[in-house]
Amino acid sequence: MSTFGTLLGQRLRRDRWQLALWLVGTGLLAYSSTAAVADTYGAEADRAQLLQLATATRTILVFRGTPDGTDLGAVTFFALFAWLALMGGLMSTFLVTRHTRAEEEQGRAELVAATPAGRVAPTVATLVHGVLANLGLGALVALGFLAGGLDPTGSWLTGVAIAASGIAFVAIGLFAAQLFRTSRGANGAGVAVVIGAYLLRGIGDATGTPSSDLLHVTPSWVSWLSPIGWGQAMSPFGDPTLTPLWLSLAVSAAVVAIVFALQSVRDQGASLLPGRKGRAAAGPALSTSFGLAWRLNVSTLIAWAVGGAVAGLLASSLSDLVEQIGGDAPQVAETLQAALGGGATLEQAFIATFYGIIGVLAACCAVQVGIRARQEEAHGTAEVVLATPVSRTRWLLEYWFVGVIVIVVVLGAALLAGLAGAASSAHADELVPLISQAALAQLPVSLVFLGLTLVVFAYLPRWTIPLGWTVVGVAAILGTFGPLLGAPDWMLDLSPFTHSPVPTGDDVDWSGGLWMIAIGLGAAAVAVVSMRRRELAAGG
Repeated sequence: MSTFGTLLGQRLRRDRWQLALWLVGTGLLAYSSTAAVADTYGAEADRAQLLQLATATRTILVFRGTPDGTDLGAVTFFALFAWLALMGGLMSTFLVTRHTRAEEEQGRAELVAATPAGRVAPTVATLVHGVLANLGLGALVALGFLAGGLDPTGSWLTGVAIAASGIAFVAIGLFAAQLFRTSRGANGAGVAVVIGAYLLRGIGDATGTPSSDLLHVTPSWVSWLSPIGWGQAMSPFGDPTLTPLWLSLAVSAAVVAIVFALQSVRDQGASLLPGRKGRAAAGPALSTSFGLAWRLNVSTLIAWAVGGAVAGLLASSLSDLVEQIGGDAPQVAETLQAALGGGATLEQAFIATFYGIIGVLAACCAVQVGIRARQEEAHGTAEVVLATPVSRTRWLLEYWFVGVIVIVVVLGAALLAGLAGAASSAHADELVPLISQAALAQLPVSLVFLGLTLVVFAYLPRWTIPLGWTVVGVAAILGTFGPLLGAPDWMLDLSPFTHSPVPTGDDVDWSGGLWMIAIGLGAAAVAVVSMRRRELAAGG
């Protein structure tokens, strides 16, 4: 086998389980969502009502896309494409960083470069690996749409749009790996670009020009700044065009050319942006292992807290639309209420749905704290800390405490922003207790994911990152989309998000929340105690 073939095979083998989860999970989401949209909005009049409400509200377009007619395929594309492209973008940037900057950071890239492979072949193999992964993602999304009974041409064009968007993010991920000295920095930049692309597309959609019947929206120029916007502009189920596809591929090719040009002039392990210089002497906060654990997670905390604050502000600011939704689109109202078992009022369902998304953010932040502990172990820096009088159990317990703090901060930011938004509402006196209850209700589920991630870290350290993200991702999809997708009760019950306490009428059932607190604390205790006898597992 050629050197290139060996490198590509190594990447495919290393990522086989992670990619399988990403690809199959996304394909199943596309299929089940298609069936759910057909069941919920089977009548054209219902679909027209949904699109007119979204176009009139505009803020909904930030999260969904641009309406493109009442055809079932067009409405499904409107509801799903931006979310699927977001998942493809995250998959692509994580994949690229894992095989480029992370390999340089751990010294393995230098060993490969000393073989006949050189420095170019590994990057080419990573590029091809990323392209193949996105082609597979696009194919599975297309098959999911086809299995749901949508038009074949539109389904395959949707798959092409997903793949083209993901390939653009592969190129961006390769560029980020040239800029930053650490995989953490490259991953952070990649995620920021993907989320930024999602938001740019959303802003462009929300500021677009609607048709007179409110069933079509032409996005503004801002959407054309986003690879997700390019895929959406292909309009697979409306007036299809391949022009955005050529734009996406041309930009991707240009970025890849820049990547190879930069790689040819920089040293192995170096980066275009120099690492930030540290202080000559550490401050008092870094005199303890707990202070170090906190410092390593501060930047992560800030990013997730900002996201929580934005979502909290939107939740309370949009609450005045609840009555309009109930009157203008009863099917949307019924879907929101059904997601909570049908006992909640529309306003309670609206707030609970938004804060459920905030709960996902808090859980992701908690998972990232556990992953940070694994990264410190893999890089060998944890061993330096444990060479001091700090024991393994104390070290992991401190990471748990940091995880609890970041959860509280993210939820607190969402709560304060929600209360600030509620102050200008006509129903502020009703919103304040609802928002407070909804924010507090996300604490138990976040503790569960923090505890589970630490358990994986204690028993299967090399699986901490893939399993940590997979568990929270699957649970979030089941908890957020499960009721809409008509998933069976036993499957919904597997997601901790399903058991978050929510107001139903005048009551709040905390039985599920108390059980989750007990599970979260128990899992954390098991993880901490188990660290006493576990050997450090560097690398991986």
